[in-house]
Amino acid sequence: MSIQSCVTIINEWDIVAARQLGRNVAKELGFGTVDQARITTAISELARNIYLYAGKGQICIDKLNDAGKAGLRIHAADNGPGINDIRQVMEDGFSTSGGLGAGLPGVKRLMDDFHIESETGSGTQIKATKWLR
Repeated sequence: MSIQSCVTIINEWDIVAARQLGRNVAKELGFGTVDQARITTAISELARNIYLYAGKGQICIDKLNDAGKAGLRIHAADNGPGINDIRQVMEDGFSTSGGLGAGLPGVKRLMDDFHIESETGSGTQIKATKWLR
């Protein structure tokens, strides 16, 4: 069972709104402050990627309940240019924006589960899950 809330990412303020949504849902589910920070950092990175590379997309937060195990899933989706080489963008230190390159590998480390699908010319879908300990 999951309950979903979404923020459309078009400008930098939407990144802030997505972070706030994620923090609120994480707090509501009982995540501690450290995991709340991990979740909001992951959302920030994913939303920033949508804004920078796709121009428009959506961050959705699902509340998860799997056999009594509670969690949260971030679903980042866009119809942007897609990622040519997923393996390359998942390497630490790789950056196309001149940033630190913590990006997607950082999101993967911050979360418990991470799944990415991208097709050149069709966009990218990323799902990242954090389970309540």
